[in-house]
Amino acid sequence: MRKLLFMMLFSAGVCSGTQAFELKSRDLQAGAPLGNAQVYAGFGCSGGNRSPELSWADAPAGTKSFAVTVFDPDAPTGSGWWHWVIYDIPAGATGLPAGIGKQASLADGSKQARNDFGSNDFGGACPPPGDKPHQYIFTLHALKTDKLGVPADASPAMIGFMLGANRLGTAVLRTSYSR
Repeated sequence: MRKLLFMMLFSAGVCSGTQAFELKSRDLQAGAPLGNAQVYAGFGCSGGNRSPELSWADAPAGTKSFAVTVFDPDAPTGSGWWHWVIYDIPAGATGLPAGIGKQASLADGSKQARNDFGSNDFGGACPPPGDKPHQYIFTLHALKTDKLGVPADASPAMIGFMLGANRLGTAVLRTSYSR
């Protein structure tokens, strides 16, 4: 009986020590509203339109690259709204600095796809006035390929398809915003 109890406690300790693939940010708090820095500058919104700092650790084994997507499933479009798609982030990366979403070219070879504002960069939150709070889902994708292999003008939907085909794991940080 003591051996069984010891083995159960030991197993619980080993299992609880396993680190989970997690997305964190000094600029965002899970479940909390976005700050003005991450609000769009246009469409009637007057925010800083700055991509947040993001960090991660404990990627799944075999990760060869990462991608980050920001999606609003509550946008009144019938298909949501893509705010940011950055992909081909090298496997050795452990985060993205604040504001990187506005850089035209990225030294590490990462690429930014067209968002639903029509630009290849970060587009902040800007839901219609009076709408219920919208969700903003920041998703980190660990991928089994070093290059996604999509055309430079690929839509967020095409990239989403390729992310699904190459995904090893995801880490999610959910925020909200309303005006």
